[in-house]
Amino acid sequence: MSFCDLVATARRQLSKLSALLAPLALSLCMWCPPPGGWGQATAATTAPPAAKGNKPVRKPAAAGVKQKGPAARPLAARRPAATATKAPSAAAATATSGKAWGASPEVRAFASDVAARHGLPLPWVLRQLSTARRVPAVRDLIMPPPVGTAKNWAAYRARFIEPQRIAAGVAFWNSAQPWLQRAEQRWGVPPEIVVGIIGVETYYGRVMGQFRIIDALSTLAFDFPPGRRDRSEFFRAELEALLLQSHQQQADPHNVKGSFAGATGLPQFMPSSVARWAVDFDHNGHIDLHSSLADVVGSVAHYLASFGWQQGMPPHHAVTAPAPGADLAALLAPDIVPSFSAEQLTQRGAVLGDSGRAHSGPLALVELHNGDAPPSHVAGTQNFYVVTRYNWSSYYAMAVIELGAAVAEARSKAR
Repeated sequence: MSFCDLVATARRQLSKLSALLAPLALSLCMWCPPPGGWGQATAATTAPPAAKGNKPVRKPAAAGVKQKGPAARPLAARRPAATATKAPSAAAATATSGKAWGASPEVRAFASDVAARHGLPLPWVLRQLSTARRVPAVRDLIMPPPVGTAKNWAAYRARFIEPQRIAAGVAFWNSAQPWLQRAEQRWGVPPEIVVGIIGVETYYGRVMGQFRIIDALSTLAFDFPPGRRDRSEFFRAELEALLLQSHQQQADPHNVKGSFAGATGLPQFMPSSVARWAVDFDHNGHIDLHSSLADVVGSVAHYLASFGWQQGMPPHHAVTAPAPGADLAALLAPDIVPSFSAEQLTQRGAVLGDSGRAHSGPLALVELHNGDAPPSHVAGTQNFYVVTRYNWSSYYAMAVIELGAAVAEARSKAR
């Protein structure tokens, strides 16, 4: 047998061996960790949409939409603070994505409306939408927690006020110090509140979400799951805002990643919140909520100021609630909305400390459940209520406030 024949035979044998091993190699790849490791969460702290009052959910959103935060929650539809724990990895999200929407009648009609309203090229709008994909995981993540799930402030708090997140907060504060100072001077929002929000939202940029937000928003716009109040119109509006911004900036909307609800960047702004509240705080000609500490800090402070943050006012005061009964029920009825003077709270049996009794504005008796243990209470001020405009949850607001305070204390001790 010639040398050429030997080479040809060897090649045929290698080809057969390769065919036999290919399925095995594919199955092994399914068990390999995604980039960043299995621990990499993908949906940034975000909450299911439209949560009200003490339901730990949500974030900034679009004006006029009752619902993660600046996003409509600041723009976001999110889940009790720290959405990251529930979302699948980016690899998993991609693996479970369905087919592209294509030029279905519903997509065509939506594209035509968007193009006509904003003077956008219809072929461009239709191309972006038709190539977006349905993501089943998004439909699962947007659903509320099981009925009967008990709220537990102590457990919720422990997720955020812990050593590693506090250390990350100190590092973030040190890096962003000039911008935090300027933001306080301009809008009156103290650094610890801005730092607390970014820490709860995205762990200071470590967990910003790995869903393509055009996929997430189109899934919730065109295939919102049954079993909860239909919010598809809200997500259609956010999808429209994303398309408009992408065309104006000549950017590819398929490249923008974020939470399962469509929130993006360190502050997790929804597209409509980006349009309304995000600011170019470093004046470099564009807004960057992923890499610019200036824009991140300025946008969060601007958002809170737009909802009425009062400079120098503490977010809450210590209070002891009255015993269960008619007075307690009456005080809890307005939920997180400041509705009572310090005198009215006292008349109904609440016990305030010196600072609370001296407070001149309205207060809310905020109740935080602790599972089977007795609930905790604080007297929330106007500024407490403002924090809940980022995410409509008293649990979220308290986590933000206490994380910011813990970071401030740790930073002070380290100096």
